[in-house]
Amino acid sequence: MTLRLGAALLTLSLVVPLGAATGADAAGPGSYVGLRSPARPAVIGKTVIGRSVQHRPIVAWHLGETGPGIPTVMIVSTMHGNERQIQQIPEALRDGGRIHGVDLWVVPVMNPDGLAHDTRQDARGIDLNRNFPVNWVHTTGHYASGPRAASEPETRAMMRFLLRIRPDRLISFHQPLHGVDLDTRRPSFSRRVAQALRLPVSRVRCGGVCGGTMTQWFEAHLPGSAITVEYGQRPSERTLRRQAPSALLRLFGGHR
Repeated sequence: MTLRLGAALLTLSLVVPLGAATGADAAGPGSYVGLRSPARPAVIGKTVIGRSVQHRPIVAWHLGETGPGIPTVMIVSTMHGNERQIQQIPEALRDGGRIHGVDLWVVPVMNPDGLAHDTRQDARGIDLNRNFPVNWVHTTGHYASGPRAASEPETRAMMRFLLRIRPDRLISFHQPLHGVDLDTRRPSFSRRVAQALRLPVSRVRCGGVCGGTMTQWFEAHLPGSAITVEYGQRPSERTLRRQAPSALLRLFGGHR
């Protein structure tokens, strides 16, 4: 099936049913591998949603449980490769005990090339959070938006995956502005997240033109709500690996 969204032509990948594949990366983008092991009891599945400019895999981990009345939540971090501490939140959720009460997807590293090179941008020098095809404006420099909307493979991979999963809530974690953005469809949700994570609410500054962001695109094309959460420059390991993961589970009615 194909969808044209703004300037982007998206081809939705088939997601193979749980347990149908035997090798996650070998199966290729879009293939779902059912997993349940003593080493990572929270994990029920894994999929490579796409590849970066330099062909590194972008991995989504499926945690918790599915079923009627269970909310679907997605957490994304490291969209900017130099915001490397923040990936500890989804990694702690993935690597801890079994999760109940929430259908949770985590993408610890959306920009693996930027992480490898310690840069905000992807390998082509594009800020992925200015590259989504909604309110897109051509910009250059530190916040370069790309030659066109959805020009980057990382952006297109995330769009395809969000359309496939259709989460009720999307949280995009960043650094270092220290606050929960109120610019969302449901400001009350921002306030609840801020209280749970012990962060202030704010209007997150975009360093110029605030267009082409993932949360803007999500709320323009999907019925759920999406927010940006910013931690400071050096949050403690305890905050990232213990307090924040536990608070997020409680917020969505989940528990270990």
